[in-house]
Amino acid sequence: MAQRRLQPIPRKPRRRPRKDALRNRERILEAAKEAFTRLGAEASLDSIAQQAGVGPGTLYRHFPMRDALIEAVYRSEVEKLAVAARKLAAEKPPMAALRAWMLLFVDYIAAKQIIAPALNSIVGGASKLYEGSRAEIQGAMDALVKRAIRSGDIRKDLDTSDLLRALIGVSHVPVVPGWQQSARRLVDILIAGSRPDR
Repeated sequence: MAQRRLQPIPRKPRRRPRKDALRNRERILEAAKEAFTRLGAEASLDSIAQQAGVGPGTLYRHFPMRDALIEAVYRSEVEKLAVAARKLAAEKPPMAALRAWMLLFVDYIAAKQIIAPALNSIVGGASKLYEGSRAEIQGAMDALVKRAIRSGDIRKDLDTSDLLRALIGVSHVPVVPGWQQSARRLVDILIAGSRPDR
């Protein structure tokens, strides 16, 4: 007796999230960032949902566990940096785009420091999360630096890692009042020191 071949069950095409679902997710991430900043990793998820203007069920549909929400807040900040690099490159001259992005990076460092205790609470710690974001951040800045080198605004021997190390070094200094203003001044010092000798 001939065996009948089983036909594979056709897969349903993945639907793109609806616009209202994407808006809800963004509102949840903004409210969560604010809550984790003020209250740490143990901020009430129900309060976050209320602040975002959604029901608890909507929050849990997007983020079934607290760790998933904390991780998503961090990833969202990294994605904003990558998107900003492309947007700035399209809108500003090379040196102005690089400077503006470096100032955003200082804000990112500030946000990272604030939510670090929450990030450290996730299962397995934050180190894997940081590793994954490092390449994305490096790539965004690298594109801006290369553009500024091509335009002649930056010396040819400059390595993106040099600028990143200087900025990241700021994040390892104990947080003292006014550190962000100091970091912003450092951006201008780095930009000035990166210009080619005339």
